[in-house]
Amino acid sequence: MEITVAENSIQQQDAFQVRTLVFVEEQKVPADLEIDELENESIHFVGYEDGTPGAAARMRLVDEYAKMERICILKDFRGKHYGNDLMRAMEEEAKKRGMQKAKLNAQTQAIPFYERLGYTVVSEEFMDAGIPHKTMTKQL
Repeated sequence: MEITVAENSIQQQDAFQVRTLVFVEEQKVPADLEIDELENESIHFVGYEDGTPGAAARMRLVDEYAKMERICILKDFRGKHYGNDLMRAMEEEAKKRGMQKAKLNAQTQAIPFYERLGYTVVSEEFMDAGIPHKTMTKQL
């Protein structure tokens, strides 16, 4: 999978499409919570396999952290380690921008995935869009 920073409106729409399919359609997150007022200040990522978008995420630079958000892989693309590729690309972009720490709010079912990538849980469980999460951080 080729992961790229969305540099035009087509790539950004591809990222939004993947996010909508995963979060709104599959996980039943309200659409107005998924695409929000922070999109314009975010760096968007989209992953393509043979020209088809299958992965997406966004990153914001908040205080001393690269905040990794909306990380998702379409169902048909899961199990191929594309999540690893997406996270690696985001971390590399964060480092290019001078960031030394990353933070994310992980759905609790995804915590083992992020732990394998070196993230550590730093919060108690909390609800976001009706889904249990915990905050995790990593030194880049």
